[in-house]
Amino acid sequence: MGAEEIVDKLSEAQVIRASLLFKIATFLQKKHHLFKAGEYAFPAKSSAQEVLDRLAQGKVVRHQLTFREGLRVDEILQMIANEKLLTGAIPADVKEGSILPETYFFLRGDSRASLVKRMQDDLQKTLQELWAQRIPNPLLPTEQDALILASIVEKETGIASERGLVASVFLNRLKIGMRLQSDPTTLYGVFKTRGISKQNLTSQELATPTDYNTYTINGLPPTPIANVGRAALQAVLSPPSSDFLYFVANGKGGHNFARTLAEHNHNVAAYYKGLSRP
Repeated sequence: MGAEEIVDKLSEAQVIRASLLFKIATFLQKKHHLFKAGEYAFPAKSSAQEVLDRLAQGKVVRHQLTFREGLRVDEILQMIANEKLLTGAIPADVKEGSILPETYFFLRGDSRASLVKRMQDDLQKTLQELWAQRIPNPLLPTEQDALILASIVEKETGIASERGLVASVFLNRLKIGMRLQSDPTTLYGVFKTRGISKQNLTSQELATPTDYNTYTINGLPPTPIANVGRAALQAVLSPPSSDFLYFVANGKGGHNFARTLAEHNHNVAAYYKGLSRP
């Protein structure tokens, strides 16, 4: 659209009253060639000068989508597909764990592919930055290993103060060759093999081998199990020192950590005792 067409549209929408005077002001201020295409929102009772400045400065409406940490890639892509202000198809073969979940701003008409690319670029940038600052650990020789472990930590706890301790438990287990025995990885294996999303595991599922059942396999699973935030990556790459090997929910949203199986069993009993109280 040309400047005159834009002014006519503003007049029709009752954003401005005197379209002729507005056109004259636009040309006198030599701003007619500065108008930027896009979606605009004008506050009620905006002056003609405020409208003119907003168009010339390209202050278009920015929309946003927020993705929480720990979502699977299919869940994130479904949210992007459902956003009607975006255009185009979802890219094919977006890998699990390749997206940085946070709040993203976009303009009406932006493509879904460009948003996904931005999210993937942000993940790589964050991972490389934290990798350069890491405490070197032979248990995590590659960035991908760190990303996989961070995804497990992300799914195990949502409490910021616990992430480092949870990471230390899994690193301590890897160090002595102990299986990770993580419910979230095993649940992800159920999802991958049967397409079922669930919260709890049956005894049969715990015993059924999959590539992600860390009750039956040694070491890390082959891929991340979710998309991780910066804090989980930081917890894995710069974990606190601990000798914990176990943790269990404490019934208050957090976890109790233990060094020995006996101590862990005591914590488990306390957890179930708390559940049985009226």
